[in-house]
Formats: sequence, C-alpha cells, structure tokens
Amino acid sequence: MRTWEDFKNDPSTFTNMSKEEETLIDTLAFLHATRIKMKISQVELGQKIGLTQPQIARLENLDVIPTFTTLGKYAAGLGFNLKLTVVPA
Repeated sequence: MRTWEDFKNDPSTFTNMSKEEETLIDTLAFLHATRIKMKISQVELGQKIGLTQPQIARLENLDVIPTFTTLGKYAAGLGFNLKLTVVPA
C-alpha cells in the first residue's frame, strides 16, 4: 500500500487508487476531523491510547500505513469501535 507521500509526489496515482487505499484515507480523514471537532489535541489522544504526538501526526498526515490494531486504538480513543466486515467479492 502506498503512503500519502507517494500520492503527493505523483498526483497521477490518484486515478489508480485502490478501494482499500481510498477506504483507509476516508477513515483517517473522518477520525482526524472528529478529533478536531471534539477539541482533543494530538497529545491528549496519544496519552489516552498509548501513542506519542509525533505518531499521531504521522498517522493523520498519512505518512505511515496504520495496522488495524493502531487504527482501532485511534478510533477507540475518540469513542468509536472499528468494525471489519467481510462481503462477497
């Protein structure tokens, strides 16, 4: 999976974005916007979920690809549950 840096360096990759990449970006954008609306700082969220402020920033900037566990921690820190659904192809 590509990082946000890959997309910034080559805008044409936006047209070739996989559904998984699009879903991850949408999920992180929702969580990031929710954190801001809730007026929770990166430091506060990090303390709550056991991550550092720089780790939160890298997630929100899409500089790293989070594991399902890390994404779940982020969501839980904001009062959400991350749900994985299996559907027919």
